[in-house]
Amino acid sequence: MKRFGPGLLVMAAFIGPGTVTTASKAGANYGYTLMWALAFSIIATLILQEMASRLGLVARKNLAQALRTSFQLPAFNIAASIMVIVAIGFGNAAYESGNIAGAAMGLAAITTLPINVWALVVGLSAFSILAIGKYALIEKGLMLMVVIMSFVFIVTALVIQPDVGSIFRGLTQPSIPTGSMLTVIALIGTTVVPYNLFLHSSTVQEKWPADMPAAEALKESRKDNAYAIGLGGLITLAIVTTAATAFYGSDSEFTAATISQQLEPLLGSYAKYFFAIGLLAAGLTSAIASPLAAAYAVSGAMGWPLDLSNRRFKSIWALVLLSGTTAAALGTSPISAILFAQAANGFLLPVVAVFLLIVMNKNNLLGSYTNNLLANLLGIAVVLTVSGLGVFRVLTAFNIL
Repeated sequence: MKRFGPGLLVMAAFIGPGTVTTASKAGANYGYTLMWALAFSIIATLILQEMASRLGLVARKNLAQALRTSFQLPAFNIAASIMVIVAIGFGNAAYESGNIAGAAMGLAAITTLPINVWALVVGLSAFSILAIGKYALIEKGLMLMVVIMSFVFIVTALVIQPDVGSIFRGLTQPSIPTGSMLTVIALIGTTVVPYNLFLHSSTVQEKWPADMPAAEALKESRKDNAYAIGLGGLITLAIVTTAATAFYGSDSEFTAATISQQLEPLLGSYAKYFFAIGLLAAGLTSAIASPLAAAYAVSGAMGWPLDLSNRRFKSIWALVLLSGTTAAALGTSPISAILFAQAANGFLLPVVAVFLLIVMNKNNLLGSYTNNLLANLLGIAVVLTVSGLGVFRVLTAFNIL
């Protein structure tokens, strides 16, 4: 665990209730057939997060700051800043309700208290951790929760003894079963999270100071990305595998309680506790990372200091956290909120990724560390693939295809 750095925060952000819910639905509804979408998501995440971390380490700016100053025409700079504030700032407030409701959903499944009460508890816990204002302490707290979460989901997947051959076919033979397009987009959207690009380009600057040689910092950062994002992919793979093995083809209502009940033949009376603890850890880590990402993004777009102790920085994450907690406590359907947020992420991703590619080719920002041909081709491939899926989804929704 000592090898983990800011990549851990990125992983903690995308392994939230959205991933647990979306991956569970993918496995429960389509078995192992959508594993390829997960593999694509992990590769795309590695590509884009490497660019974001390189931007932060070399230019010493986060993506929002770079967008605010990178275009020659002021109108483009203003448009980019507005996009960041609306899409990331306000979007994360909606996303946060799914994080908190998801964590509360796990606790409500093993207690007599309702989800709205637990939503307040989760929101207050996230607020307390962020209010500390020390990046190192936040990182260590997230590390502990990630260890718990990893243990819960990976051990569960091993216990059920899945069909390895089916997993391999799902990973290597892409297919889109009828009615699965929105799930494919959501599975990508829950892994390749747009706000993580803003978060990562900021937090690498906390980990590796400006006086450290860029080549050395980049080497350590790339290792960090590989370890953390690789672990995140393994956890998501475990969730899809568990769902596919345990209840593929089931017509039961999709809730945390139902999932845990259907795992009981495999894990006995401990099933609901395993799932609840994993969902709590996933929800709390994302409930911390999402407001933090919004604060970095909006502060960068507005030209404010990127300082955890700064009053305006604090006000942004507090507002996002308060909005999410309020929505969850008032009874927002956790499953609906989570799935909507993941699908929205899938549609927002191409826009943010295009902006990132533009910035990564700015010589005045990155000098010799601008994207090479391979990095640009990989980035373009990610954008085209995600955009194509989104366009296909829109066309099918209007019965054009």
